[in-house]
Amino acid sequence: MYNNQLRKIREEKGMTLEELSNLSGVSVGYLCHLERGSRKNPSMEVMEKIAKALRRSIAETFFKEM
Repeated sequence: MYNNQLRKIREEKGMTLEELSNLSGVSVGYLCHLERGSRKNPSMEVMEKIAKALRRSIAETFFKEM
């Protein structure tokens, strides 16, 4: 089940949206939409970039059990 943990993980790592954007190559605006839940279907490529930047798996970042 899709359950985005992006904001939680980013904040645990003490990262800003700008830092995550720079590391992942994903725009700040798109990251913000993902964190708020207004975008819910990122591509596999985007999920890979974000998970790699956070040093987490795609499953941990985007599909954690509720």
